[in-house]
Amino acid sequence: MSKYELIITEKPNAALKIAAALADGKPIKESITKVPYYKITHGKRDIVVACAVGHLYTLAEKEKSFKYPSYDIEWRPSADVTKSSAFSKKYLNVIKKLAKGADEFTVACDYDTEGEVIGLNIIKYACKQKDARRMKFSTLLKDDLVRAYENPQKTLDWGQANAGETRHRLDWLYGINLSRALTISLKKAGMFKILSIGRVQGPALKIVVDKEIEIREFKPVPFWQLLLTTEKDKKKIESLHKEDKIWDQKKAKDIFKKCKGKPAFVSEVDASQFKQKPPTPFDLGTLQTESFRLFGISPKDTLAIAQTLYTDGLTSYPRTSSQQYPKDLDFKKILTSLQKLAEYKSQTSYILGKKTLKPNQGQKTDPAHPAIYPTGSLPKKLEGRDMKIFDLIVKRFFAVFGEPATRETITLTIEVEKEPFITKGTRTIEKGWHDLYAPYVKLKEEELPKVAKGEELKILDLELLDKETQPPKRYTQASIIGELEKHGLGTKATRAEIVDNLVKRGYILDKPVEATELGIKTIKIMEKHLPEIVDEQLTRSFEDEMDKIREDKLKPKNVVDHAESALNKILETFKKDEKKIGEALLESHKESSDQQNTIGACQKCDGGTLKVMYSRKIKKRFIACDKYPDCKTIYPLPQKGIVKSTEKICETCKHPMIHLAAGKRSQTLCINPDCPTKQTESDEAMKKEADGKKCPKCGKGLVVKTSMYGKFLACPGFPKCKHTEKLQNGNNNNSKKK
Repeated sequence: MSKYELIITEKPNAALKIAAALADGKPIKESITKVPYYKITHGKRDIVVACAVGHLYTLAEKEKSFKYPSYDIEWRPSADVTKSSAFSKKYLNVIKKLAKGADEFTVACDYDTEGEVIGLNIIKYACKQKDARRMKFSTLLKDDLVRAYENPQKTLDWGQANAGETRHRLDWLYGINLSRALTISLKKAGMFKILSIGRVQGPALKIVVDKEIEIREFKPVPFWQLLLTTEKDKKKIESLHKEDKIWDQKKAKDIFKKCKGKPAFVSEVDASQFKQKPPTPFDLGTLQTESFRLFGISPKDTLAIAQTLYTDGLTSYPRTSSQQYPKDLDFKKILTSLQKLAEYKSQTSYILGKKTLKPNQGQKTDPAHPAIYPTGSLPKKLEGRDMKIFDLIVKRFFAVFGEPATRETITLTIEVEKEPFITKGTRTIEKGWHDLYAPYVKLKEEELPKVAKGEELKILDLELLDKETQPPKRYTQASIIGELEKHGLGTKATRAEIVDNLVKRGYILDKPVEATELGIKTIKIMEKHLPEIVDEQLTRSFEDEMDKIREDKLKPKNVVDHAESALNKILETFKKDEKKIGEALLESHKESSDQQNTIGACQKCDGGTLKVMYSRKIKKRFIACDKYPDCKTIYPLPQKGIVKSTEKICETCKHPMIHLAAGKRSQTLCINPDCPTKQTESDEAMKKEADGKKCPKCGKGLVVKTSMYGKFLACPGFPKCKHTEKLQNGNNNNSKKK
């Protein structure tokens, strides 16, 4: 093959899609060390399409040390820096080899700051080029890819590339230096443990901690409500006194006495209708929020699923802030294609029957990508959560073309001794876009019975409710993403990862989002000694500066110099108080670790406390009494997942309850494996069920085993052989075949 053009893609699947789209004939697939690449001809041009697997290069110190501050860094192959990236080395070697035969280079990585940095580094370090052509596309459909190839940007998007490189540099400088400072201070206090904090993670953690402190310091205030229950045509009507919350108990009691036993009359009937506009197209944030609301899928998992749908060619690029579709998007073509699926036929037929196809566009825009939409490509096989997210994106696309829904609110004022009681009911009169978004419209339909002004209603009850104000709610996995966006922290693509990292480091729990003792104490120490670390204003100013780099209004060096100057001041202050900070961190770590590992009182000895412990000898964790060896009480624990004390006691066997979160599974359960709540059949029945069953992996007869979840069938070689099965006669939910 003579000289050719080398196209660099971000992922193997994208390489295949681009090669298939551009090839005049069929792509020729070849591979080196099992890394695929494709040879094609497009017009008169020979092309090779090669793939990366994300970041092939990462920032690292020129000379490795564990000192701070450290600013002398460079881009190196990721495989040379971290063991977890070793797999990427063969991809880099293939690109280097292919680059030698190329005379033209094109970057076709995802069109965002991360994709630009990936492409830039490959062009610069692997291909030894100063620049390259740039393809820009938002779907992996043939027409879009051909258009992107034939109308490329003549250079890389240098604004995007410089902004991305600067972000990486700032994240490294702050993350490594601050984490080293914390770790070294803790080591000097007598304990070695890698601590971590970052440029965005500090302010993000503070938001969660502030909410937790607000909840803990909340003092309930008593109030009273008067609830009147009347009846019309055998339908109950519940109404509250017009004042709703009455803060004066005497006043509430006086009204109650005044109204008790007196007749109720309808004094006013007010009906008002309003139009409910269709929703706007999905940006990433609203997709993540809806996915969590409807399916309980975390923002991080929603992004991963949406990315897979994109690389499969089913939807457009998900990492977008836009709530607007492009003006040249062929809506009719997409709808006509989706019409081929039986489940979408009625909605698409309705929309295609409209005179004009005008979506209800939102306000938010994104210079890189439009709002998320289905491409019209039909899925060959989608199941489970992938199908749920795809269907949600399709239904949202339908809904934006719908007519406004008409809703009606009826407000009744019911008087008892001239004391007004109010009730409202809202119902849908015309569904409009609701039909197109079904079943994802979750609205209360409250239809009140028809009554006339002056009509007397039968009183069923009048209650004086004694209540108190409730603390604010914790963030959910979805609402914390919105909160970070509101505060200008992170990017659309990184917010879910920021939250995930805080969970991994033990600073927060994620269901719901709750600061741990370690997280709270770490923030308190930082606020006392180094408030700049958790100051969102500093981080936000860097985000603004990176936007200016992207717009070519600011040079990267100016931003990096500003960041290093600010970091120098922080670290100078830190070194002065290094010992104090280390001692405070040590104390907080011990306190939080002890609190987190304390499960409850031992049931078998006097004064013992059950704690989560770990044996290095058997490499397992378990719950045991701290009075060992005098008390040998021990309970098994699953070896994966986060264990948290609930301070609850099992009503059946009086043992402590724990909360266990492992992956997507989260539950509260009793620590006692012999708790009667875990047994619904006799052991004999379970043994009988096991009789004759054999492990499909090693052929051994299955036996009944016990975990804290209950009983299950397992290979006698468990846990070395991990085959388990659910007992039909048990009530555990432990068992999937693994």
